Amino acid sequence: MDKNNITGLILIFMIVMAWSYFTKPSQAEMAEIERREDSLSNVAAQEARMAREQDVVKEDAFLKDASLTDSMKQIRLSGKFGAFSSSAIPNNKTYTLENEVFSVTFESEGGSIKEVLLKNFKKMTIDTNRVEVYSPLKLLEDDKNKFQFDVNVAGAAGGKVNTGDLYFNGAVNGNTITFRARAGDGTYIEQKYTLSEDDYTIDYDVDLVGMEAIGGRPDKLNINWVNHLDRIEHNTGYEVNYTTIYFKEMDEDPDNCSCTGEDDEDADGKRLKWVSHSNQFFNSTLIADNAFDRGDMKIELREEGDEDLKKFTSNLTVPLSGTKASMKFYIGPNEFNRLASYGVDLEDVVPYGRSIFGTINRWIIRPVFNFLSKYIGSAGIVILLLTFLVKLVLYPLTYKMLHSQSKMGALKPRLAKLKEKNPDDAQAVQMETMKIYREFGVNPLGGCFPIALQMPIWFALYRFFPASIEFRQKSFLWATDLSSYDIFTYLPFGWDIPFYGAHVSLFTILWAVTTVIYTFYNTKHMDMSVNPMMKYMQYFMPVMFLFFFNNFASGLSCYLFFSNLMNITQTIVTKEYIIDKKKILAELENYKKKPKKKGGFGDRFADAMKAAQDAQAAKEKNGGKKKK
Repeated sequence: MDKNNITGLILIFMIVMAWSYFTKPSQAEMAEIERREDSLSNVAAQEARMAREQDVVKEDAFLKDASLTDSMKQIRLSGKFGAFSSSAIPNNKTYTLENEVFSVTFESEGGSIKEVLLKNFKKMTIDTNRVEVYSPLKLLEDDKNKFQFDVNVAGAAGGKVNTGDLYFNGAVNGNTITFRARAGDGTYIEQKYTLSEDDYTIDYDVDLVGMEAIGGRPDKLNINWVNHLDRIEHNTGYEVNYTTIYFKEMDEDPDNCSCTGEDDEDADGKRLKWVSHSNQFFNSTLIADNAFDRGDMKIELREEGDEDLKKFTSNLTVPLSGTKASMKFYIGPNEFNRLASYGVDLEDVVPYGRSIFGTINRWIIRPVFNFLSKYIGSAGIVILLLTFLVKLVLYPLTYKMLHSQSKMGALKPRLAKLKEKNPDDAQAVQMETMKIYREFGVNPLGGCFPIALQMPIWFALYRFFPASIEFRQKSFLWATDLSSYDIFTYLPFGWDIPFYGAHVSLFTILWAVTTVIYTFYNTKHMDMSVNPMMKYMQYFMPVMFLFFFNNFASGLSCYLFFSNLMNITQTIVTKEYIIDKKKILAELENYKKKPKKKGGFGDRFADAMKAAQDAQAAKEKNGGKKKK
């Protein structure tokens, strides 16, 4: 190519680029184009959906036509279901089995569980008049739920038939129901459910008899389990955060999907022992006798006003032993000891927390609470005794904290004189204060360390009360449910205050008031003149936490209230009657006379403050010279 050709190509390229730039649609035009494309796509999708629905309606009308014989309907269905066409003719029936603790309703459509009624539990809702209404508590009752698997069938559409599309014949024998969907010539799919005598367990067995004759010998089941979990608790905030899918890999600790957001966990290539669709206080779990070959668990959230809380989907692969597979359902409450009796770590679905907090809840607080509950019927009184025991165990730490505060209080007159000498130099006062603390062996952080050691117990209790079914719908004083917030009264506005709600929790108010009282008494001997804002912040914090604690479990706020009462009592008794103030002064004077080691943390801290003070003085001096 010569020079002119190259120049021409460059000019053409520049013209094309300029034309593309100046003729491209604006952002508004692009948004309009995108909107139109979305509208067209939505219209097309809606038309396709309406067409499918019309086909379904037509097929349902045909299959329900009483004037047609089953043979005519079977011919119509043979192209879709092959040898199972006779089992695809609609003929839905329900069957009920029950024991002491639950009642299970099955349906012939899909040969699956339709709903489970827990006899010893109730669902509580608030009606339009703000009155508590109790109703039967049911699990797995949503009509949108699915529990189904595919089988290979020659001549069927796609070469497969889904059990959710078949109608099984049911036969009840004692506490066992057997469902069969027949394909003729001794070929059938069998699902057998057996209820335990006094537990929430259902043995579940599948047998694919003679299937090799119509679709090849199967070696596994691909189960599709879809569960729409309803809102069944009063405190939806807790319920959302504690509702998730748990699963256990063989020889590993149980794990779970996200509790607060949508999630998709693919356990491809991992053998699972069980998968649990768990609410805050109840769970529906499928346990393999051996193991699931793989699992894919998905969580989808629902809007706040939706009747459903979340949608769970678990796709599980079950290897067959010959033509059979054996599993178990557990459909019941999250009772720790009951779940632990299965010996497969199922008790980990109780959301006590992980790491040290979960350990404290599982093996310290829970056993103590259960022991006290054997002898005391009121959960509120048990909380009171639990608070007393915790305070008794932690009293040595509390004593050290109060002893340190008493030493600081004894030095308060000396510190007041420092302020009189340096009324306008806060940094100098702070340096001299640290010098006095070091001279008399007082650690200003001595009162903080014991509190820090108690923090794991406080955080553990934060998880314990809303996770323990023992508090669910247990009343105490004005609180009707210790696992949810107490409602002493409703706000008169008729609407929620952001971050607060529409109700008033009296236990939270009592906690805030006693916190202010405890703070006042506990710090009245402390010198806060160096940082006056701290004096006001310590009273502002309880007021701010009113918004945070108003929606807490009333069992927790009740515990915190009792804890404050005992803190106040311990502080008054210890400071006024146990700690000898004269002895404190003698300890301080004796320490002052002892030789001091140089180079410790106190010395390094004092040197750092002195260097900072010198630097500030030099800066002010240089600044003054520049002004002149």
